[in-house]
Amino acid sequence: MMNLSCFSTCGTLVLLVLLFWGDVPKGPSKVYAVEEFEKHYIEWDDLTVADESDQGLDLDQRKPSKVIVVDKNGGGDSVTVQGAVDLVPEHNQLRHKIYILPGIYREKVRVPKSKPYVSFIGEEGRASETVITWHDKASDKDADGNEIGTFGTASVTVESDYFGAREVTFENSVVAIPGTNNMQAVALRLKGDKAWLYRVRILGTQDTLLDESGLHFYEECFIQGSVDFIFGNAKSLYRDCILHSVANGSGAIAANHRDTPNQDSGFSFVHCQIKGTGRILLGRAWGNYSKVAYSFCDFDDIIAPEGWSDWNSTAKERTVEFGEFRCRGKGAGRRNRVAWSKSFSFYEALPFLTTQFIHAYQWLLRR
Repeated sequence: MMNLSCFSTCGTLVLLVLLFWGDVPKGPSKVYAVEEFEKHYIEWDDLTVADESDQGLDLDQRKPSKVIVVDKNGGGDSVTVQGAVDLVPEHNQLRHKIYILPGIYREKVRVPKSKPYVSFIGEEGRASETVITWHDKASDKDADGNEIGTFGTASVTVESDYFGAREVTFENSVVAIPGTNNMQAVALRLKGDKAWLYRVRILGTQDTLLDESGLHFYEECFIQGSVDFIFGNAKSLYRDCILHSVANGSGAIAANHRDTPNQDSGFSFVHCQIKGTGRILLGRAWGNYSKVAYSFCDFDDIIAPEGWSDWNSTAKERTVEFGEFRCRGKGAGRRNRVAWSKSFSFYEALPFLTTQFIHAYQWLLRR
């Protein structure tokens, strides 16, 4: 029989190897034609505007990408973000980088399914000064007098695939009042498949980020809210993110909507910081088979001792997968956690730890 101390040491070594080497390759394994490459991958270059000489709208000359400049003061190709999106051709196969100069853009933006390969890029280090903001809430009425509902409130809606964003802020400025109904107000609704968001700020209170569907990677992002401020049925990895609660009383971070056992969805938070105000839950079981994991995260003392909620359905306690692995901080103690949540073993945590969780080897080329 293997010595237990050796087994533990070997397990740790395997974990380190997976964490540092188990991610997707840092470059393509072969040379791709532009058309093939753009159809199947997002790379670091898709989140950068490196050469100012390439800026400016030029749809006649073929390049690996096009840059559309947004300047609210009139110095670019568009004064609005939506105006820049409108300049992207339907069914494009070429990456279009929408370079957004600092400013507050008060508008509702939609990137339709018919416009893949779009990036929103702000100036490095100025995400807090580059803000797309709107103020719809669920109880607001449409032109026919009907409530728009939660999904209709999004300040920015992205339906297209292979979306990228860097150094910008998505905001819904509605402040949810505790005890008031229909105050859901989404800042970003991400519905398209295969998206990479890097150093993006997503601000709101109730239902801030609708992580609706698809495979998504959030890296070094700042996400703010109070109640269910990350919700949806995507399969997403949140790495090195700050999850900031602005709850006045009770609240919750994640509400995953995985509703059947065969759905390939769930939320994984790795090396994230959870801080702010209130007394918040790590997650609530919106779906019958909700799946949420926190690994190597730092919990401030705002975490409610029970940690998790079954959304008033004890049947879900037998089917959801809520777990924590090697988290730390004043809110990480599991003594009073609900009995049906898990303290993951090494092997239970492994599927959640790297970008393989979101099948990134198929579509993501990191630096």
